[in-house]
Amino acid sequence: MADRETLKIAAMGDLHVKEDQNTSFRDLFGEISHVADALVITGDLTDLGKPREAEILAEDLRACSVPVVAVLGNHDYESAAAEEITQILRHAGVHLLDGQATEIDGVGFVGVKGFIGGFGRRMLGSFGEPAIKAMVAESVGEAIRLENAMRQVRSERVVVVLHYAPILETVAGEPPEIFPFLGSSRLAETIDRFQVSAVVHGHAHRGAYEGRTPGGAPVYNVAADVEKPTGRPYALLDI
Repeated sequence: MADRETLKIAAMGDLHVKEDQNTSFRDLFGEISHVADALVITGDLTDLGKPREAEILAEDLRACSVPVVAVLGNHDYESAAAEEITQILRHAGVHLLDGQATEIDGVGFVGVKGFIGGFGRRMLGSFGEPAIKAMVAESVGEAIRLENAMRQVRSERVVVVLHYAPILETVAGEPPEIFPFLGSSRLAETIDRFQVSAVVHGHAHRGAYEGRTPGGAPVYNVAADVEKPTGRPYALLDI
């Protein structure tokens, strides 16, 4: 298949699929299949990280006829079944990225979950108790995995898919006390070493829709409760 000059991406996050929920995403996924060339989901696919929740999502995704790219979020780790959730969704055809890259019609997608740590000069440093150092090491490790994945991409157009925010701008609106738990500037530092068409993330439900990395890469917070220009639960981006 020839590369598309423009790939229209529907991006959304924080589905929080529950075992006992009465609602279904099937109609929404069917709608997205008519308006977009690909669907990107920015983590928190499940509510409590249970395999059955992933199975319900996989069933709903059968209504989606376009490629699906996703990353896991913090909720997907709650029940210590992240590997099983990954297997379920990959078996359903989802390009579930965890430090990998994939290409769809000439656009490269790179995905990691990301992690906490704070932003700018207030970013948490590796000093003090072992628990703090372990937290910073996790944040640095996610940034390194993102960089390694970026180096796999050969496409001129690249979309970075995260759960945690890479910039402060798109978490604005959340309580300032929890800003350090919503993302890390280390992700943006990595992104700005490369040419990136767009960055999408979730997690910050009360955050702002749009911002930019210090290097100018556009960033979109597509968490479920963030108002998007479409007026729908998903954003539409032309890449």
